[in-house]
Formats: sequence, structure tokens, C-alpha cells
Amino acid sequence: MKQFYTRDLGFSICAEGSNSFQIQAGTSILEFTNENVVGEPYYHFAFNIPANQFQEAKAWLKGKTTLLLEDGEDEADFSFWPAHACYCTDPAGNIVEFIARYHVNPICESPFSKNNILNISEIGLVVQDAPRVGERLKEINIFESDHDPITNSSLSFMQEIENGVFILLTGVGRRWLFSEKTSAIFPMAITLDKQTVLGVNEESEFFIENTMI
Repeated sequence: MKQFYTRDLGFSICAEGSNSFQIQAGTSILEFTNENVVGEPYYHFAFNIPANQFQEAKAWLKGKTTLLLEDGEDEADFSFWPAHACYCTDPAGNIVEFIARYHVNPICESPFSKNNILNISEIGLVVQDAPRVGERLKEINIFESDHDPITNSSLSFMQEIENGVFILLTGVGRRWLFSEKTSAIFPMAITLDKQTVLGVNEESEFFIENTMI
């Protein structure tokens, strides 16, 4: 995993321990750990890229790893955002997305590299009871972006402000785009800018903690 993200994709290590390492992804930090891991967990997350660099970023990624396909296509056209995205997997089987959101992401004139990644755009949060967790997220001002009902079978784009950064809330068994894998519950933690940590613990239970307490 470390070789893939540092040697192949070129990310910088910003912290490292005996069981974990962190990479800098724009203004975000992404941490991987193998401490107390049971089975073979996998996750979906996405990186925001400049609005004008999708094709350049896609070519960059294609030169480093194999792009995933959906109906024979190696890119997604999300006309409703609007946005374009492409996907790959890492050595742990995570579904990794690079997405250019045209009305939100800024443009960049320098040649595309990992330095042009803006931040973590999406992270999938898979839970046992998505409607209940959705209500708890609303208590900390994270709302469904389209104001549609939250169900266990839907994919709800939860956000605090309209900045192209989302928690993708869903239940178990929904297929991830560009993959045959379905959403499953694995331990994870998301640290928000306001020092709130939320996620799923080792007992598959959703939690929210305030790290300032």
C-alpha cells in the first residue's frame, strides 16, 4: 500500500507508525492502518481534482495503474453535478475515484500531478441504519445535499457546506460504481475540520465524538 501511494502515485508521507501511514492529499490527510484489522476490509473514497484537468488527470492515472470499467467505459459523466470521474483500485481493494466537479472545483494551469489534488472529495460511510445515522449527522449540521429521503438502499451525499466534499451515507449491499464490490461495514474514522470525529467502530456501530472535550 505504501509503495503504491508513494512510489507509484507520488504522494508524500506526512506521518508514519509501525502499523500505519498518512499521505497528504491536498488539504486533506488520508490514513491507512493494519492495526487490529479483521478480514479484508475495503472502502470507497474520492479525490477532488481541478475542474479543467479531468482528461489530463485520467491520462496521468492510466499511466500508473489500471483504470476500472463500467459498461466498457473508463470514465463516468455525472451530468447532474456536472462532473467527470475515473476510478482505480489500490492494493487493499479500495475503490479510489478522481473527480472534477465543474461548478465547484477551481481550475489549475500547472501540469497535473498529485500536487494538483485538492482534497478528499468523498468517503463512503456504510452503516446498519442509514436513516438513523442521517438524523445524527443533521444534529451536527451535515445534511443530505438534495434533501431526498435517506434510506438504506440509497446513496445520500451528506455535506455541511456546498464545497464539493461529501460523506456518502448508505446501508449494506449497494454496489459501488466501477466495481463488483458492494457496500459493507468496516471500521473507519472521519475527522472533520471542527475537531469532530465520526465513523464506525470495531463492533460495526456508528459513533460521533468531539475531540475538544
